[in-house]
Amino acid sequence: MAVSHFTAEEVRAAERATGHLLTDGTLMRRAAHGVAQVVISEFARTGGCYGRRAGLVVGAGDNGGDALFAGAELARRGVDVTAVLLAPGRAHPAGLAALRRRGGRIVAALPTDLDVVIDGVVGIGGRGPLRDNAAEVFAALGPGVTVVAVDLPSGVDADTGEVHHPAVRADVTVTFGVLRNAHLLAGPQCGRIHVVDIGLSRTIGRQGGPLLFSLSDNEIAEAWPIPGVHDDKYTQGVVGVIAGSRRYPGAAILASGAAVAATSGMTRYVGAAFAEVVGHFPEVVAVPDLSDAGRVQAWVIGPGVGTDAAALEALRTVLETELPVLVDADALTLVADHNDLVVGRDAPTLLTPHAGEFARLTGEPVGPDRLTVVSSLARRWGVTVLLKGRITLVADSDGVVHGNDAGSSWAATAGAGDVLSGIAGALLAAGLPPIWAGAAAARVHAHAAALAARGAPIGASALLGALRPAIRELLAGSRPKGL
Repeated sequence: MAVSHFTAEEVRAAERATGHLLTDGTLMRRAAHGVAQVVISEFARTGGCYGRRAGLVVGAGDNGGDALFAGAELARRGVDVTAVLLAPGRAHPAGLAALRRRGGRIVAALPTDLDVVIDGVVGIGGRGPLRDNAAEVFAALGPGVTVVAVDLPSGVDADTGEVHHPAVRADVTVTFGVLRNAHLLAGPQCGRIHVVDIGLSRTIGRQGGPLLFSLSDNEIAEAWPIPGVHDDKYTQGVVGVIAGSRRYPGAAILASGAAVAATSGMTRYVGAAFAEVVGHFPEVVAVPDLSDAGRVQAWVIGPGVGTDAAALEALRTVLETELPVLVDADALTLVADHNDLVVGRDAPTLLTPHAGEFARLTGEPVGPDRLTVVSSLARRWGVTVLLKGRITLVADSDGVVHGNDAGSSWAATAGAGDVLSGIAGALLAAGLPPIWAGAAAARVHAHAAALAARGAPIGASALLGALRPAIRELLAGSRPKGL
């Protein structure tokens, strides 16, 4: 099953639906225990709890109460716990009393030799950056301290994932019941994420707006087209690629090569770089003119084709078919001036802009709320939109969004987008829905970049070379042992 991500209000509604578990403090005690157990597990990796030092940064709300109760449990296990109260008169009374009973100390400033600091400043209700007094505490932390955030790193918007400045950057985030939107949208700020069951999963529901999900590797592997006993090159999908030029053949080579590597079907290429494409990939059927292309089951158009009248005519021709079409790069620039070509198109249409191309399509910069803007464009135009980035978002016109955290930025290199288009186009030709084709392509693309890089910068050709090993690892991980 895809992993769901929820808004702050959906989480609050689920908390209210638990009734007395919320009002009598049971949820808070469960949450605090979860935080303490995660900290204990961090200590266990380096020698155990006794004699270790933990600091708490405590705000005025329930998030601060979670931190205080967690600190009390740690103190009971022999951890030296100190706490800074950012709003002393509004600290959670029961949590503060529990910490003091266990020997925790309230201090004006945290020691600099702590092992762990728990961020209990604000939770999902927080807005804007850290206040000055909180920012000073985190700025003064000594080197090597592990920061554990309660629910979310303070300074990160729970719904949009916007990282305000200053904000806490956590090594570990402990959240409760379900994942929040920001755990995906601001994944790099959250660090490793632990979800603690406190009883919310049975009460949570959707309240409209974009519905954010992330696919598991197993789901993607199960949907990835691999040849069955009755398949041939046509049933596996034939993708057509219109990319590159005689002067700039690289985009054609990268997009076509990615399509060849992604599935076991057939790749046709159309364009002036046909000789260069065949020179690199002799299995590609390459022709210079669209009229000679032959039959395909999906089109990829745009990388390196230019924005002249010939490119516009080719774009118009493929969009007038009833086939799935992936529109990228230069073709997106054309769509920005001729959006009537895609708006309301009946056949599946996948647009794959980076932030600059997205701004050209909409006339506005992407801004901090990437989830809302990508979902809004998909709804208005009746298409699927893949917004590239470290966190790639693929939005369908029905409000569903699939997100993928690449886990790194090794794919931030010229030509990597051409590779992504080839992968996603091949998946479209194999019959995957656009949102799945985009999300699955983004996952494999990111994994291939990490495999190719292994800690050193790469170019797009290296990323392309790692595509088959990345798919092989994905598929191998989904099979039972012994197969």
